[in-house]
Amino acid sequence: MYRKQGLPVRRRPSSEQAVYGGGPTRARMDQERRLVYTAHMAYTDRITIEPGKRGGKPCIRGMRMTVYDVLEYLASGMTQEEILEDFPYLEAADIRACLQFAADRERKMVTIPLE
Repeated sequence: MYRKQGLPVRRRPSSEQAVYGGGPTRARMDQERRLVYTAHMAYTDRITIEPGKRGGKPCIRGMRMTVYDVLEYLASGMTQEEILEDFPYLEAADIRACLQFAADRERKMVTIPLE
């Protein structure tokens, strides 16, 4: 099975394989899960960044509504339904795209320790 996927074959099982009874390791399963999740993170068609609009902040579908506006509404306790009711030009997929954008940006953030 591993040969077909182009993965190296291990001669000696790792400690995780011994604990979980063989098969793919937990790390490999997590990696595959992340790949599937990342494939669904297609926010790039909904989130746009234009230098002349809202100071270059990420906006939803070229409109003047920023990702941070939506995140602040959610953080203040508004539900998705309330946001969609107050802003009828938004769609549920826009709110999901904002959350995906924020999650992706957080994942890519690097912390540099002070020396």
